[in-house]
Amino acid sequence: MQVRRRETHLDRDGGVCLLRRAWLPPEPERVLLLVHGLAEHSGRYDRFGAWFARRGCAVHAYDQRGHGRSGGVRGHVRAFAEFLDDLEALLRCLRDEHPALPIALIGHSMGGLVVASFVRERSPAIAAAVTSGAALTVSSRASASRRLAARLLRRVAPRAAIPIGIDPTALSRDLDVARRYAADPLVFDRMTVSLASELMRAAERTAWLGGGEIRIPMLLLHGADDSLCPPVGSRLFGAALEPAESELRIYPGLRHEIFNEPEWEGVFQDVLAWLSRVAPTLSGSRGAG
Repeated sequence: MQVRRRETHLDRDGGVCLLRRAWLPPEPERVLLLVHGLAEHSGRYDRFGAWFARRGCAVHAYDQRGHGRSGGVRGHVRAFAEFLDDLEALLRCLRDEHPALPIALIGHSMGGLVVASFVRERSPAIAAAVTSGAALTVSSRASASRRLAARLLRRVAPRAAIPIGIDPTALSRDLDVARRYAADPLVFDRMTVSLASELMRAAERTAWLGGGEIRIPMLLLHGADDSLCPPVGSRLFGAALEPAESELRIYPGLRHEIFNEPEWEGVFQDVLAWLSRVAPTLSGSRGAG
């Protein structure tokens, strides 16, 4: 099946312009909106977009503010709600572009935190949501004293830069993934104390409040060997999910980027099979193309 790739832009409040990407099949049957993680960008998901597009999904993604080729201060946000507002704006666009198709959100790492927070706090009219390695807990490396220091520094210097400290080898057992990540000019290694504080607060709030108020099916995916965003956050959040179709899947031996592990295609197949079950299209899900 031929896949058409497209790049557009979306202007947001405050003069921030968000880069949009899409992978489009000739006749889409469902819509996926992908939200990427901290310090990366949507261009790293070309394999994901093309694979799902060949199976009838219109895949859309965007560079979050302060990331990739989108506007905003690099590695900075004033309030976590700005990420949620951007996601809501993208959803409005997709409803206009695909008015008859079911929409599912896919969020990885920080994007998983954005998606989980979004569906819990704003109850969007979507079919389903999937998270991958969601940043729903703070790594053990971020001690209580370091978290307190970041919050105090934010009061006087919110744009002060601090290291992110992502070890590329923690992403995947595929060493090519680590090499490409380290060489990617759009990947950055420092963020502001404002962004760090907002992420820590959002992770703590979202994980502890849990998914008890969520009424759409959610699929929470996590690598058991994820050292960057430990799976305990997904376990905690998922324990309260009420929809019977919701699931938590922990993949033994996989690291943070389960979409980039050697077993990536099996993970993709799991996502598509689950979506086809909980949010079927009128004509049913297509097989591999």
